[in-house]
Amino acid sequence: MDRSGGRARHSGDLIAALSGRSPARNLHSDVLWALGLAIVSGTYAEGAILPSDSELLERFGVSRTVLREALKTLAAKGLIEARARIGTRVLPRNRWNLFDADVLAWFFELGPEVSFLRSLAEVRIGIEIEAAALAAERCGPEEAAGLIAWVDKMAGSETPADFARYDLEFHKAVAEASGNPFMASISALVEMALTAAFTISSPVNDPEALGVTVGVHRRIAEAIRDGDPAEARLAMRDAIAQGFDRAAGRMEKGE
Repeated sequence: MDRSGGRARHSGDLIAALSGRSPARNLHSDVLWALGLAIVSGTYAEGAILPSDSELLERFGVSRTVLREALKTLAAKGLIEARARIGTRVLPRNRWNLFDADVLAWFFELGPEVSFLRSLAEVRIGIEIEAAALAAERCGPEEAAGLIAWVDKMAGSETPADFARYDLEFHKAVAEASGNPFMASISALVEMALTAAFTISSPVNDPEALGVTVGVHRRIAEAIRDGDPAEARLAMRDAIAQGFDRAAGRMEKGE
């Protein structure tokens, strides 16, 4: 079976590890990963017709059921569409579900560019600053204390992976404290943004950067605890912008 190289599951495994999940490992997920990555990378360009089922079955060495399930999953993510007498066509990128965890992971697998990170940061700013403001208006004492606890864990992190995990849990807790279920639904996007940023540049090994990052997250937590929506918005914007600037700066220097 063609598993598209030993590194094909790298970013998926990394994201799963940071979020505390166990990545799925089966024939369906391997076929899905290989085809999805091929589409996002442009190996199968937008508008192109995928190889026939018989060709794909020979390539992957799986049952027709496994292949069909993988294709159905790609269709559900907006990447492909099957047409009678035409075949399975790759859809335009504007049809892809870019909030989907797998689609984001395939972009990350290719090596995130500054423009990709900027787009993630812009979407996060558009959503998370309002989540922080709503949390300041709605969360109770226990939720506020939980946010402070996550910040304390960030401050005591000894490895980049631990810091990234605690940071992710902090942002998920803010979304939950907002009381808006749609805010929590962007967790895959936040996972991807944080995974990309901390893979490129973690503040853990730089005491000054760590102090700045922990400090801005403490500002968010304290503003939410104090019921200050305006300060919560400002602090969340600063946190997202700082993470992007740190990663983009490292990428632009070629480090």
